[in-house]
Amino acid sequence: MFETAEVGHVIDKDAYAAEVPLLRSALLDAQFDLKQARKFATIIVIGGVDGAGKGETVNLLSEWMDPRHIETHAFGVPTDEELARPDKWRFWRALPPRGKIGILFGSWYTEPIVQHAAGDTTEQDFDSQIERINRFERMLADEGVLLLKFWFHLSKKVQKRRLSKLEDNPRTRWRVTEQDWKNFKKYEQFRNVSAKTVRETDMAYAPWIIVEGEDARYRSLTVGKTLVTALRGRIDNPPTKPTALAHTTLRPIDSRNILDTLDLTTRTEKAEYETKLEELQGRLALAVRHPRFRKLSVVAVFEGSDAAGKGGAIRRVTAALDARFYQVVPVAAPTEEERLQPYLWRFWRQLPARGRTVIFDRSWYGRVLVERVEGFCSESDWLRAYSEINDFEEQMHDHQVVVCKFWLQVSKEEQLRRFTERQESEFKRFKITDEDWRNREKWDQYIDAICDMVDRTSTEIAPWTLVGAEDKHNARLVVLETLCNRIEGALKKRKGK
Repeated sequence: MFETAEVGHVIDKDAYAAEVPLLRSALLDAQFDLKQARKFATIIVIGGVDGAGKGETVNLLSEWMDPRHIETHAFGVPTDEELARPDKWRFWRALPPRGKIGILFGSWYTEPIVQHAAGDTTEQDFDSQIERINRFERMLADEGVLLLKFWFHLSKKVQKRRLSKLEDNPRTRWRVTEQDWKNFKKYEQFRNVSAKTVRETDMAYAPWIIVEGEDARYRSLTVGKTLVTALRGRIDNPPTKPTALAHTTLRPIDSRNILDTLDLTTRTEKAEYETKLEELQGRLALAVRHPRFRKLSVVAVFEGSDAAGKGGAIRRVTAALDARFYQVVPVAAPTEEERLQPYLWRFWRQLPARGRTVIFDRSWYGRVLVERVEGFCSESDWLRAYSEINDFEEQMHDHQVVVCKFWLQVSKEEQLRRFTERQESEFKRFKITDEDWRNREKWDQYIDAICDMVDRTSTEIAPWTLVGAEDKHNARLVVLETLCNRIEGALKKRKGK
């Protein structure tokens, strides 16, 4: 796949000097239009062999355009903060908002390529990493991101000559490291792994552009022209929103659904509740303080019918936790900043480090619930969200995050009673809004959405726990016991590791 000739394309100095002013003007115009429209973000992934001019080219792009609206991130060895969270956490944090350009030095490709070239991963593991990258980039593209990937290539002879030349010059010697020479000794391994990577991740929505790196003028014009063409094409001819297949909820012939299987009549007397509450909170406190918990973290998701008692259940959970090591994240409508990013961005940012717990009061499931029912997103958006959510939770699980998801359900009649009680109570009025009443009018549509959600996202690694919440005492105990069982189970699995 990669050009192996020692001499590649060469651009004449005079021709280069004539083209650059026109190219700079076109780039600045496209960048200004991008910023004004704020319709999409642009991500430029920079990869390739050492010494192929990646840094010089990125510096030149910043010189040719307005650097205030370019976000450049260089990813080296992960920091302790990054290692404490799922692998892609640091890349999600670096995503540029709509209207800006993000340049990524090193990326989600670096670690899989380096590890496989070094023989540290199997072919099967590497293929799984590539598949996950493709799903990640597909999601970015579906969110409207313009994704361009440049691979800077040099033949082995040219790379050696280039590294030696840089090392011989006192002003550029710092750019050549011992690791660069170690990588050079494995040139063939890196070339073979890189060629496979490029071949299997070169998609129409995320294309690779191979750049011969020997001639500085050629590589600069190649990258600059490719970028301006892509920007101009997207700005002047925005893509139409994909049309999803009409979705129909499949209802069983007896008109029953999974929520109908919940026993809402279960009651727990106050004395029994207080005894079990103390016992379960004690178990939870011991579990999260166990030495092995330092290698784990917990994400607890609370969803449910309005007035189902999520807040009360959360308070009983946090009463058993150390305030220094947990956070409750209330999820409301996205802010202006959040609307400029891919949907899952605001949730990725909140993931806990190891040894900590994050509780989401509402969550990423809003896309397949309220956004679906209220029409806040297109059908294609919420339909693809199921697989994106499953990927998100799988990545958490792979990083030793215990994902606990609770749906608290009450009957329509009980919800009305609680709404009325809240409305008539001086100190509970803040809990009821006009939106709550409007949602009641779409009760059946929400039931359909809930059942679809549970069916498509209740997995072995992140199952839904459906909680009959007609009796608040019983619901709180179910939540606490489930949390204790899941965390204690994870601790046992880590024993001996």
